[in-house]
Amino acid sequence: MKLLRYSVGSAPAVLGALVEGDVVPLSALPVPPGDMGALIAGWGRLADDAREIAWRATGRIKLDEVHVLAPLARPGKIFAIGLNYADHIAESKLGTPEQQVWFTKAVTAIHGPYDPVEIPHEPSCVDYEVEMVAIIGRGGRDIGRGDAPGAIFGYCVGNDVTERRWQHSSSQWSLGKSFDTHAPIGPWITTADEVTDPHALDIKCWVNEELRQNSNTSHLVFNLWDQIEHLSHAMTLEPGDLIFTGTPGGIGAAMDPRRFLQPSDLVRCEIAGLGHIENSLRLRG
Repeated sequence: MKLLRYSVGSAPAVLGALVEGDVVPLSALPVPPGDMGALIAGWGRLADDAREIAWRATGRIKLDEVHVLAPLARPGKIFAIGLNYADHIAESKLGTPEQQVWFTKAVTAIHGPYDPVEIPHEPSCVDYEVEMVAIIGRGGRDIGRGDAPGAIFGYCVGNDVTERRWQHSSSQWSLGKSFDTHAPIGPWITTADEVTDPHALDIKCWVNEELRQNSNTSHLVFNLWDQIEHLSHAMTLEPGDLIFTGTPGGIGAAMDPRRFLQPSDLVRCEIAGLGHIENSLRLRG
């Protein structure tokens, strides 16, 4: 299934399913309105009902008549791995990490898939990073590599928007990765059963219709199962946690001259089978 959060006009957020290009409300499910985290946590007992509602397609709405929101408004944790595609490592002029390199993004960075992303007013170096995002379902602790696929609820597209000046002003990257609006995700969650192999998906990013990043998730240095195993040795992964799995080469910081995002730029991130997100850039209000 493809599950999303949306609103119509000034009404509160609602959960829905994408069916043949239309939105089918899932408001009849016994979860708080618009709470994707609750749906994920209760998926074992709610999945059949959700599929039945989607199949009946009662009350379907045209996709262009709703405001598509971030599929998770406030995930419990957001972890992101750095330097995880060979071409991105090469353009960064760094060696291939022997260990996984992790940082966090603040949950307040979560943003809608089609909403404007903010650029700070001070001299800034805001960059784009298309990434496949995995959403934890069953989760757990000390998850073995062979059991890692069962920990995933689904996948979506993400942009690990980064303020490079802030990122490189410290050995810890989290501040530069956590500005408000700098984690647009969506447009929906594609459940894991619909993704045959998350390590075989074309992944691309355009800036103003110029293709900047063009790769495939098969080129991950540490694949998603490695990532799940590693993270879960340190902490319990919980339903609704997000994992940004790495970005390929082509970032603005690695271009000569460097090309950072400017107000009115348009960034489109797309992953085969998962859809696309598209965010314009504007100065922070």
